[in-house]
Amino acid sequence: MVHQQQITFHTNGHRHMHDLTGEVAEAVRNAKITTGVAQVFAVGSTAAVSVIEFEPGLQRDVPEVLDKLIPPSRQYGHEQAWHDGNGHSHLQATLMGPSLAVPVAEGNLVLGTWQQVFHLECDVRPRQRTVVVTVIGE
Repeated sequence: MVHQQQITFHTNGHRHMHDLTGEVAEAVRNAKITTGVAQVFAVGSTAAVSVIEFEPGLQRDVPEVLDKLIPPSRQYGHEQAWHDGNGHSHLQATLMGPSLAVPVAEGNLVLGTWQQVFHLECDVRPRQRTVVVTVIGE
């Protein structure tokens, strides 16, 4: 069985984190599988998905660490070519990654007590984002 659905939402721009856990769990319920995997994919080259304890401290810490590792700069090749202010956004999203696979057991996402699936907006502007959830199992 394969089921796919899209999650669409708006972000506030750079550093905005969106908790996707409930929406991904809903996609699994809609798939009506018992065992399998939910693959979560952020559409867009300046967005990322991962898991974290979705709490205010980490919502601040993750983007701050990324900005320290890959700060805004006009020196990136992307900036020199396009001058759009988001060269670091592309690099941060690449570092974090656009996809995530979460196991499904007994019809539920297999996540730890303090693990939530989240989307991170790396772009400098607010965006309408789409995340595609593909559930495969039986």
